[in-house]
Amino acid sequence: MPYVCKKYDVLSPQKVEEFLVNVVNLSETLALKLLKNAKVTDHKNRRLQQGKLLHSGYVKLLIFEPITKGLKPLFQTHHFALFDKPSGLMVHPTIRTTEYTLLDEVRYQFGNEAKLVHRIDAETSGLILVSKNGYAHYLLQEMFEKKAFVKKYRAFAKGELKEERTIDAPIAPSKGIIKLKMQTSKEGKASSTLICPIAYNKATNQTLVEATPHTGRQHQIRVHLNAIGHPIIGDPIYGLDETFVDAFLNNKIDNTQREKITGAPRLMLHAYYLEFTFLKRRYVFCSKQVFGEVKVASKHCMG
Repeated sequence: MPYVCKKYDVLSPQKVEEFLVNVVNLSETLALKLLKNAKVTDHKNRRLQQGKLLHSGYVKLLIFEPITKGLKPLFQTHHFALFDKPSGLMVHPTIRTTEYTLLDEVRYQFGNEAKLVHRIDAETSGLILVSKNGYAHYLLQEMFEKKAFVKKYRAFAKGELKEERTIDAPIAPSKGIIKLKMQTSKEGKASSTLICPIAYNKATNQTLVEATPHTGRQHQIRVHLNAIGHPIIGDPIYGLDETFVDAFLNNKIDNTQREKITGAPRLMLHAYYLEFTFLKRRYVFCSKQVFGEVKVASKHCMG
């Protein structure tokens, strides 16, 4: 389990931040972060804050200790790495008991300075960029804020889409019983997605599409495709009765039931393309196979 509670005896008087650096061997940055996030307490379970002088007893520290399950980056440089996240894997722990996320692999392999530059839904598979140091993270995140990245997805959508179209529809939290769900709404934030049909399968009544989000709203592609009557195959949230959705989110639906209702055992949405320029070098990454093994290359797209 990534979050563990550790105890350290106080043997001599010193400030708590000094104790974390000198005794626990944390970096000053991490020590201050843990104090700020209320993850350091004394032997009486009282929160310790920066500047507190310790005299005796012990300090309890709730700290993230990453584990690995062998997921390796597809590509890496001194400053960043690229992962292919499997469908169903969360990128970041949402609660302290979350057992394993992509962040585990990131921190296990590259240390505490490594961070996710952006995120995708747990249900979505595909390319995720990771910074290895603070310098790279600052630059890459600033680039994302300035929309200096090109991200493209591929998805199997229900029904036939014949023409390229841009969906401009604001997105806001749903007012239904499913709090995780989003919806198109005039009260929402401006959202835009370009949808390009690639191929239609008449036998399954599904269209393989390329989706390019021009904004970065939660569940954006899923919400927009559902809004025009073409929900993504395998989506357990959008285009379905909320009673089923509630049961799914509460782990009352098995894979067989899910596939029967949604058309697939997973969300058929894959982040397959990422393009950006970093430190004067242009990188283009794309999947060799969209819903299978992924191979990537820098500079030139393969396949």
